[in-house]
Amino acid sequence: MPGGGTGLPSKEDELIQEMTFTRRSEFLPYNRACLGPEEEQEVLDTLRSGWLTTGPKTRRFEAEMAEFTGAGHCLALNSCTAALHIAMVAAGIGEGDEILTPSMTFPSAINEMVHERITPVFVDVEPDTLNLDVSLVEERITPRTRAIMPVHFAGHPVEQDRLREIADRHGLLVIGDAAHATESTFRGRHVSRFEDMTAYSFYATKNLTTGEGGMLGIEDDQVAERARLLSLHGMSRDAWKRYSSEGYQHWDIVTPGYKYNLTDVASSLGLHQLRKLPGFLLERERQTARYDEAFADLGDVLRLLVRRPHVRSACHLYVIQVRTENLRATRDQVMHEIQAENVGIGIHFRGVHLHPFYRERFGFAPGMLPHTERASEQVISIPLYPGLKEEDQEYVIQVVRRVLLRHRR
Repeated sequence: MPGGGTGLPSKEDELIQEMTFTRRSEFLPYNRACLGPEEEQEVLDTLRSGWLTTGPKTRRFEAEMAEFTGAGHCLALNSCTAALHIAMVAAGIGEGDEILTPSMTFPSAINEMVHERITPVFVDVEPDTLNLDVSLVEERITPRTRAIMPVHFAGHPVEQDRLREIADRHGLLVIGDAAHATESTFRGRHVSRFEDMTAYSFYATKNLTTGEGGMLGIEDDQVAERARLLSLHGMSRDAWKRYSSEGYQHWDIVTPGYKYNLTDVASSLGLHQLRKLPGFLLERERQTARYDEAFADLGDVLRLLVRRPHVRSACHLYVIQVRTENLRATRDQVMHEIQAENVGIGIHFRGVHLHPFYRERFGFAPGMLPHTERASEQVISIPLYPGLKEEDQEYVIQVVRRVLLRHRR
């Protein structure tokens, strides 16, 4: 065993790693979309059809997504941000209301809360999953709380049964941010089955991509009708209905809406990406297992996220937390050294409450969310995507190991 039976690499092992390492000449991207001839042909067919905006292929995409997730309704939109915004407005959440959510997330949903004069109430995360800590939710509920917005971090679902029970007891909505979790399941059921509405992201780096795009799954019929109306200017008829075989039909503005619709060009990608998603997930799981095994002996210098046995993670991200207390380097130094070896990385995320605007607007300050703040200073996401060659993944492993071991105390 390396390290004289301690389970840790010895100085001799580290020296051998340094001597045998060869730096790659080309940059290995953090993510690369996996698109094939099926997507190309579908897009070409759309271009030749003359129907480029929201139309028949978008409706097919919505129907297939509803079947995949089990949602009562699915609404295709131009981003996950749009989906989260529409969800809040369609549910009647607005000025003076509060939504409970983690700070360990991308700021998009929180920005939309500010636009609608909704107050974000942050709940700390579990240190081992970086998901919303459900045990802390109830103490943050007030008479102004209208909804809970969990983020299924890196594709690992939150503890959904416990969260649903709390929400039902207090009469709250659950609006899921499944930007990382299109194919995730909890106790054998799709994540959307525990939520009133669920938002998905189809951004370029996501497991299913349409370049830019998103989807909102909705259970309530009336909320779904309002959401569809809001998604395209508040018009009584969208283009697909106005220019049908029945001829031109007049439209009315029945509510001030938004320009959030997804195009048929984008949906052409989504139709085939959705069908490939189960195969993509198997490859992500294989790559995740390789990383787990490769880093298992580095517990003193990095912390891996856990995956609980009753969930199936979408494995959207592979996140390591560098244990800076045992390193002679900061996370950012480690990050820069990994990139210097031509390996792309990401940071998911820096707590929203730490950003200048939110500190000034709401008086948020360091110290209020200790697990979020520690993770904000330690997380690094490394390449994980279908099409990542095994030899390229092995190179990533070598780079991460040698950078961490170089700075180990």
